[in-house]
Amino acid sequence: MPLDSSIYALARLRLDGRRWNELRRVHAQISTQAAADGSSYLEMGSTKVLCTVAGPSEGRRGGGGSSAGAEVRVDISMAGFSGQDRKKRTRGDKRLAEMQSTIANACTSSIFTHLYPHSLIAISLHVLCQDGSILSACLNAATLALIDAGVPMADYIVSCTAGLISSSGTNHDKTDPVLDLTGAEEQELPSLTVATLGATQKVSVLMLENRVQIDTVQELLAVGVAGCKQVREVLDQVVRARGKQLLSTVRG
Repeated sequence: MPLDSSIYALARLRLDGRRWNELRRVHAQISTQAAADGSSYLEMGSTKVLCTVAGPSEGRRGGGGSSAGAEVRVDISMAGFSGQDRKKRTRGDKRLAEMQSTIANACTSSIFTHLYPHSLIAISLHVLCQDGSILSACLNAATLALIDAGVPMADYIVSCTAGLISSSGTNHDKTDPVLDLTGAEEQELPSLTVATLGATQKVSVLMLENRVQIDTVQELLAVGVAGCKQVREVLDQVVRARGKQLLSTVRG
């Protein structure tokens, strides 16, 4: 079903009632699975992701990093009931392979891999529900799980999406940027996924899903980076709350 942008053209409100620069509700937890070295659960709107981290551990013979540093390996699985089409993606799926490679490269750029030569850091992501911004949700969940595992990192890797929506009911050439796309918006709107390193504007992931005019890319990027700062605040609150909980347990 085509996305109805007439509401936004009249009231500057999207179908879910958000304004252009508002995130969906972000809920996150860490240390959700005691058996894992690190774990997290994250919701961005209705998109739900569970993440576990194993390692750093000594790699098996023939794999698991080099003398220069540890290898970061990412595996993503999507539940058959996570999307509307009830289709389970296989390991050979090109979209999954692209996401796995993107997350692995982003995490490698932030982790101090040189501290763990000949080691393996395995990140397993399980998508329980899909409603847009899946790559962003996976990156944010992986960051929390790595922190929970005690893996040394330069800073948080935080991610968000941005898109372009028609700002006029009659002239579709006039577009406005919007933040944190839903599944319905991603299917109809040009979208950009951006990830930054902490509160800085250093971009670690930049993925444009559609062809757009070059003068709009900078506008999309600015909105996405601003959204990443909002996400970092949420993740930082979760980590600090967990730290206070652990301190109170030790002192108690």
